[in-house]
Parts: sequence; C-alpha cells; structure tokens
Amino acid sequence: MLLIPAIDLKDGRCVRLRQGDLDDATVFSDDPAATASQWLEQGARRLHLVDLNGAFAGKPKNVDAIRAIIKAVGSDIPVQIGGGIRDLDTIEQYLDNGLSYVIIGTAAVKSPGFLRDACSAFPGSIIVGLDARDGKVATDGWSKLTRHDVLDLAKKFEDYGCESIIYTDIGRDGMLTGVNIEATVRLSQHVTIPVIASGGVTDLKDIEALCEVEHEGIEGVILGRSIYEGTLDFAQAQELADEYEL
Repeated sequence: MLLIPAIDLKDGRCVRLRQGDLDDATVFSDDPAATASQWLEQGARRLHLVDLNGAFAGKPKNVDAIRAIIKAVGSDIPVQIGGGIRDLDTIEQYLDNGLSYVIIGTAAVKSPGFLRDACSAFPGSIIVGLDARDGKVATDGWSKLTRHDVLDLAKKFEDYGCESIIYTDIGRDGMLTGVNIEATVRLSQHVTIPVIASGGVTDLKDIEALCEVEHEGIEGVILGRSIYEGTLDFAQAQELADEYEL
C-alpha cells in the first residue's frame, strides 16, 4: 500500500487545516522543498501536494513552492497535485513541469465535461478527488455540500477514464479521529479503479486496518496531520505496510 505524505501549501508554507478551514491552519514548515526531501529520505514512494490558496481562488497560487518541491525530489518519486485546477492548460503546465498526476476535485463535479476532456487529453495522469460528508460530495474547498451521491459520481468518473479516486471523509480530515474504513471500502467496491483513502489517519492501527482491506482495491492512503504531529511515525508505518505485501 502506498503511504503518501501530504504537503499542503498556503502562502508558500507547509500547513495543515482542520476540516478544510483555511482560517484554522497550523504551520509546520516554511520550507516545503525541505519537507518533501524529508519524506523522500524516509522512504515515501509518492507525494501529495495541495495548493490550498489555489483551491479557494480557482487557479494555481503556490507556484514557486511547487517548483521547488519538484526540483528537490527530481524524478525519484511521482508527485501528484490538487487545488485550483480548472482548465486543460493548467494540467498541461503541471505535467510538463514534472508532476506525474493532477487531481481534479470541484471542477469534476461542477464541469463533468472538463473532466472527460482532461482524461482524454492526458490519459493515465488524471486523479479525481471526491470529498464527502455523510455520503454527499462537497466542493469549493469543502465549503459547499452538494446533493450528489459519492458512489454515483465515482462510477460516472470511472467511466470517463480517470486513473484513480482520492476519497476524503471531510468530517475526519485533520481531526486525528481514525479513517472511515467502512465508507472507503464501500466506495472501492463500487468501482474497479484504485481508491486512495484520505482523512482521519491517527496511528499504526489505522494503517493496519487499511492494509487489511487493501485487497478491496484501496491503493494507498494520504497522511497529513498524524505524521506532522508525531502520532504516526512514517518510517514505521511504511515498514508495517511493506510487511503486508510480503
């Protein structure tokens, strides 16, 4: 299972939010590139970037920090990014600059045609981010809850040709309350493409619980506050995940 450290960018710094609240941010580093190198040294096989300012503005904002991270890790591991991606030109620029995957969230829900075009233009590089509360999809940096059922949208987006789905339980994100295993498995059973879990990881018990259901199609998990606040040791978690693959 992929254990994917998250680097959430706000005003050029590495932060974590509680339940997507931009005003409730904890700064963990003023040097995101150094943070990326740290996770690479500890054995990370992929990185997850979020342009938080971009997510709220609807266009990329933390450009310098993103470039620095790409330069720091080079081609050693794939890097995926989400936040403020609303057009094909932005996707093309990100991929040309060395990013491996682009995550489309709000735009996928509001403009399904854009997602379909993106999957067609950049096959194998488009990940859909579905953020949900009680089974309903949220958009616009989680500020708006829609009536869309997450399972229905997941199936629809799979048919468009997206590479995988990141499923975030926004009620648990940044709260260190444990992964919503049941909802994540339910989603992974509903589609055939890989699902990446996100939101609520606290400690090794969560990693173990996810590894137990990896066979359901759960490819990985995004790690945020737990690895920054120390409730989860990344290297130890990676070792545990590797044991399940033996």
